[in-house]
Amino acid sequence: MRTWIGVASADHVAIGRAGGFAQLGHGKAAPLKRLRPGDGIAYYSPVRKLGGTERVQAFTAIGIVRPGEIYPAVMGEDFVCSRRDIDWLESQEAPIAPLLESLALTKGKRNWGYAFRFGLVEIDEADFRLIAAAMAANWPVDAVTA
Repeated sequence: MRTWIGVASADHVAIGRAGGFAQLGHGKAAPLKRLRPGDGIAYYSPVRKLGGTERVQAFTAIGIVRPGEIYPAVMGEDFVCSRRDIDWLESQEAPIAPLLESLALTKGKRNWGYAFRFGLVEIDEADFRLIAAAMAANWPVDAVTA
C-alpha cells in the first residue's frame, strides 16, 4: 500500500466524495494511473472554489482506492475526464497549519506549498497517519485488495 495527497479545490473534492470517485489534474488520466487498489489518498484543498481566492488550506477528504480501472466521465459537451473509484472515510476537514512542522513532507520548509504543485504527491505512511488523525478518520483500515 502506498499513500498519497491529491490537490483540488474543496468544491471539487465535495463532488468526488458525493460520487465516490477521485479526479486529479483537471481530469487527466496520468496521475490516476499511479494509484493502486488499497492505496490511501487524502485531498488537500488550497482554496474553496477552483479559480477562487477564499483560502481553505486544509485536508478535505481521505479514503482508499477501490479495485477497478480508471474510467471516463462526461462533464460537458467537449470535456471528458478520467476518474477512479474511492471508498471515502468518515472524516472532518483538518487545517494544514498545525501539521506543517510534524509532516516530513513540509517540516522546516518555508515554501511548503511547493510540494503540492503537481497535484499528486506520494507521502510516507507516518505522514498519512498524522493527516488521518487530524481528520478524525478511522485509519488504519483493512486495505482493499485487487
